[in-house]
Amino acid sequence: MSESPGAVVSLASAPPAEHTSEPSSESSSEPRTARLAEAERPGDDTAPRPLAAQRVLPQRRPGRWIATAIVLVLVAQIAHGLVTNPFYQWDRFQYWFLRPTILDGLFITLEVTAYSAVLGLLGGILIALGRLSRSPVLRAVSWTYTWLFRSVPLIVVLLFLYNFSALYKTLSLGVPFGPAFFTFDESRLATDIVVAVVGLSLNEAAYASEVVRSGILAVDQGQHEAALALGLPKSYQFTKIVFPQALRSITPNYVNLLINLIKSTSLVFYVSLLDLFGSAQSMGSTYPGDIVPLLLVATVWYLILTSAVSVVQFYVERYFSRGATRTLPPTPLQKLRTGLRDLRARARREAAI
Repeated sequence: MSESPGAVVSLASAPPAEHTSEPSSESSSEPRTARLAEAERPGDDTAPRPLAAQRVLPQRRPGRWIATAIVLVLVAQIAHGLVTNPFYQWDRFQYWFLRPTILDGLFITLEVTAYSAVLGLLGGILIALGRLSRSPVLRAVSWTYTWLFRSVPLIVVLLFLYNFSALYKTLSLGVPFGPAFFTFDESRLATDIVVAVVGLSLNEAAYASEVVRSGILAVDQGQHEAALALGLPKSYQFTKIVFPQALRSITPNYVNLLINLIKSTSLVFYVSLLDLFGSAQSMGSTYPGDIVPLLLVATVWYLILTSAVSVVQFYVERYFSRGATRTLPPTPLQKLRTGLRDLRARARREAAI
C-alpha cells in the first residue's frame, strides 16, 4: 500500500536523529545541586533560575490602594473633628458618663429590654405556631395580630396603653356577658414600667412571629417526614427536631430585632419612665449647656449595649452551626493568632529571600 503525501512530507521534515536523542543516563544522574549551581553561575544571564528562588509578585491593584487612602483620610478628618472641636465638651462627657442618674437610667433600659425580649420571643413563637396551625381561627387571629402591630407605630401603642385607664377603669376575668370571677384595678396594676414592657412586648411579638415562622419554614421537609415516620409526638418533633434546627436561621434575624428593641426603649421616656435616654434628656433640661455631652453619653452607652449583643450573637450562631458546617467559623482570638502567625511566616520568607 502506497504512503500518503502527508506521510512523505512528515518524514522528510523530521529532524535528524542525533538532535532528538534523549540525554544520556550519565547526564540525567548528575546531582541536582550541581545543575543548580551551574545554572546560577555568575555572568550567565541566559541560565534559568530555579523556581524556589523566584519570587511571585501579587497583581497590582492601584484602585484598591487609592480607595484605602481616601477612606483613611476621611476617618482621620472625622477623628480630628471629634477630638479638637470644643463643642463636644469631652470633659463634661467624662463627668456625666458614670453619674448615678445615668447608671439608674441604664439599669431601667436593661430591665425593660430583658423583659420585653423574653416576652416578645415567647409571644412570637405562639403567634408563629398559630400562623402555621390548621385551625382557620388561629390562623386568622394570628395574622390579624401581626398585621395590626406591624402597622401601628410603637409610640402610638405606648401612648394608648399609658392612657388605657381612661377607657377601662377595671379589668375583669370571667364569663363573657356573664359574671366576673376576678377584678383588677387597672390604674394600680399598670405602672410605668409595666406599660413600657407590655407595649414593647406586644410590638416585638408581631415581628418575632415572622422571624420564627420563617425559621421553621426553612427547616428541610425531610426532617418533618423523618419525625413522622418515627411516630414521634408533635410536641417532641417541635422541641427536639424542628425548633433547634430553626434556631440557626432565627438567631441572626432575632438579634436584629433585639438591637432594635434596645434602641426602641428610648421611646418609654414618653410614658414617664426615665430610662437611659430619658435620664439624659432630663439632665439636659436641667443643664442646658450640657445637652451635647449628655447625648454623646447616651450614644456611647447604646453602642456598648449593641456591641455586647453582637458578640453574644457570634457565639450563639457558632454554637448552632455545629453539624451544619464542616468547620466552625474562627473566633476573633483565633483570627488574631492566625494573623500574627501569617505575619511571622511572611517576615521569615522575606528575610530568606
